[in-house]
Amino acid sequence: MEAACYTSAQEVALIVDWLEQAGLTYQVNGGWAVDALAGAQTRAHRDLDVFVDAAAAPRLLAWLGERGYAIVEDWRPIRVELTSATGRVDVHPMVIQRNGDGVQQGPGEQVFVHAAADRVVGTIGGREVVVASAARLRSLRSGYAHREVDLHDLAVLDRLGTGRPHRAAPISSRTRPLAPPP
Repeated sequence: MEAACYTSAQEVALIVDWLEQAGLTYQVNGGWAVDALAGAQTRAHRDLDVFVDAAAAPRLLAWLGERGYAIVEDWRPIRVELTSATGRVDVHPMVIQRNGDGVQQGPGEQVFVHAAADRVVGTIGGREVVVASAARLRSLRSGYAHREVDLHDLAVLDRLGTGRPHRAAPISSRTRPLAPPP
């Protein structure tokens, strides 16, 4: 299945490794988050949706540029889409609050809150990653006409539990993400 993917599990793992080594607050959303909760890849993924601390988004974009990614859509502060020979990444900046919640600008006056309590641990390509909870992923798939991939993801979510909670020190005192509890 890996060859059919636009963005492979290995590419996702490399990006997450960089995010964690840089000590950034992040959250994987979208189809890769669903598969992370499933613990296995269930479909091909066009891109990786990663929500990251807005203050550090320029560092991530620069690093992706060094890896050969080029910006194809720039809707800052909402999102930046990049593509390369190794995949596609949608970077969604979120302003991290003192309690760890991420606030993302939406279209117009809309804002989206990505609660720290909704972050759980999943697995992509054999490595643990911080993802949105199943309930949050389900809620993000509301309010629009579902595509085939959305229906697939919802069916996978229906079969899953909620994932292990992601516990980390408060953002202000954290130098790098802490390991999830055993």
